[in-house]
Amino acid sequence: MANKQKILIVDDDENIAELISLYLTKECFETHIVYDGESALDAVRIFDPNLIILDLMLPGIDGYQVCREVRATSSVPIIMLSAKGEIFDKVLGLELGADDYMEKPFDSKELVARVKAVLRRFKGTSAPAAAEPEVPAVKIKKVEYPDLVINLTNYSVIYKGKNLEMPPKELELLYFLASSPNQVFTREQLLDQIWGYEYIGDTRTVDVHIKRLREKIHDHESWRLSTVWGIGYKFEVLL
Repeated sequence: MANKQKILIVDDDENIAELISLYLTKECFETHIVYDGESALDAVRIFDPNLIILDLMLPGIDGYQVCREVRATSSVPIIMLSAKGEIFDKVLGLELGADDYMEKPFDSKELVARVKAVLRRFKGTSAPAAAEPEVPAVKIKKVEYPDLVINLTNYSVIYKGKNLEMPPKELELLYFLASSPNQVFTREQLLDQIWGYEYIGDTRTVDVHIKRLREKIHDHESWRLSTVWGIGYKFEVLL
């Protein structure tokens, strides 16, 4: 029997935490609940989750700080929860490294769907490196440019000869753009392709992820991430 994927739930509201755990357990996930930021940081190390559901408003260390500290050492996917629905809060959470953001109150079925979607994009994060016998041949999804190799199959990026840690949505966005060089995509198209659901009125999500990519990957003499003003973005290959 395959090992269950592990979800760490961090929320100081016991009722909400238990409800989330109930729905995820029904979907055959293993869950672990903590109620404050310090316990969350300990649980990340001990429980070794495949994904974290993280409330922003926590006693002691808040969700923003937890996210920041987790991101300093790990690229485990993080879905933030908050009753604060301001664009600023969403953007700040995403800038700190969250992979998704949901407002309270939320629909439990939608939360479960988003958990599954994020995990699909980040599959293999905690899987052992040992070779598995009898594995069917898989088409490698990979694009290569000078000093840049983006592999969507194993979720890796090699930049200037070094492995680059990158959260799943950043990697998927970079791969999508780089696999269609010089093609311009609107923010709405990128939201639909990478997030796979409506992020109503929040195209800044794309801008935040592009900003984070540019901080890690700088313009090259052969290629660059380009802004097409008033439209969107493209991976520009320079002749």
